[in-house]
Amino acid sequence: MMNKEFNYIASAKRTLKIESDSIKNISKQLDSSFSKLCVEIKNSKGVLVVMGVGKSGHIGQKIAATLSSTGTASIFIHPTEAAHGDMGLINKKDIVLLISNSGETDEIINILPSLKRHSKKIASLTGNKKSSISKNADISIEIKSGKEACPLDLAPTSSTTNALAFGDALAIALLEAKGFSKNDFAYSHPAGKLGKKLITQVKDLMHTGSSIPRVDYKTVLDKALIEITKKNLGITLVMNKQKVVGIFTDGDLRRCINNKIDIQSTKISSVMTKDFKTIDSDDLAVDAAEIMEKNKIFTLVVLKKNKSIGVISMHDLIEARIL
Repeated sequence: MMNKEFNYIASAKRTLKIESDSIKNISKQLDSSFSKLCVEIKNSKGVLVVMGVGKSGHIGQKIAATLSSTGTASIFIHPTEAAHGDMGLINKKDIVLLISNSGETDEIINILPSLKRHSKKIASLTGNKKSSISKNADISIEIKSGKEACPLDLAPTSSTTNALAFGDALAIALLEAKGFSKNDFAYSHPAGKLGKKLITQVKDLMHTGSSIPRVDYKTVLDKALIEITKKNLGITLVMNKQKVVGIFTDGDLRRCINNKIDIQSTKISSVMTKDFKTIDSDDLAVDAAEIMEKNKIFTLVVLKKNKSIGVISMHDLIEARIL
């Protein structure tokens, strides 16, 4: 007789339900100790040192990384490594955050006296305020997780999920309190795609000088098409002396052809787009992409102090991996 196939989806949904309910319960448990920790970290002249062992250690590493990327200087030190030399990384300006669900992790308890001597203050995140680690902390935060999603109640699941969510809540509370901006985020993420989006300006990608297609407003269409083809941007600026009075695009050309306009006798000023979209050279390239996508266009005239200085295209943004 064949065994009934195991319902993996039902198991996954049960786990997700247990963990989501556990996270919802965190907000009911936060008290003044959370605010006290935030104030201490915000006013600290040192770094926040996060410590944990096992699964709590992995969560601690993620919390430290999230804090560092959102404007709060933070590092993770494993308690065992601290006992073998890394304690020297901690100084009297630093706050230490100890993560232990039981609050009785031996590796942490063994170095508590040294941590007290080396750091400014000790904070703890445990599931038991009466635990050894919690009692020895200057700021004690208790987050009870209830049951683990593991049916054997052995593998840390709900407890580690709660610690991770707590770390995110801490990071975002500090981010908002400090007024951390997009530019600040980009400063700490210069190599990533997010950072590139937040630091690349229009002037970094735009076409300038002789690479910009330009024709006089009296130019006949067939001559203007030569300029468009030569510069390969699918557009030309239409000039009256030094002022841009319009643009002519591939879309305008298609309309002319559909309307059977004579390109050998029609001046570009009579068929150009007068109401064209622009962007400032100091704006972010990602803002240029948003304007193009919203208006279903592929090029923008770039201005500086209201004077035309360049052109940026959708192709430029794609090539620079802004999109």
